[in-house]
Amino acid sequence: MPPDLGRLVLLIGIVLVVVGGLSVLGVRLPIGRLPGDIAIEGKNGGFYFPLTTMILASLILTLLWNLFSRR
Repeated sequence: MPPDLGRLVLLIGIVLVVVGGLSVLGVRLPIGRLPGDIAIEGKNGGFYFPLTTMILASLILTLLWNLFSRR
């Protein structure tokens, strides 16, 4: 049995719990409509650039990566 198998199983479990929780709460969370996201509406269409959402996602993923990649 590889020594890192327990850590991998724990990480997969945490990811599944987070994805499940987000799917249940996803309707009520304002992800994608945060202040700082750029939305331009015109007569013939619109443009949406989720700047703040991408920065927040990057910070969360960086924190998780640093938390689980330490040996």
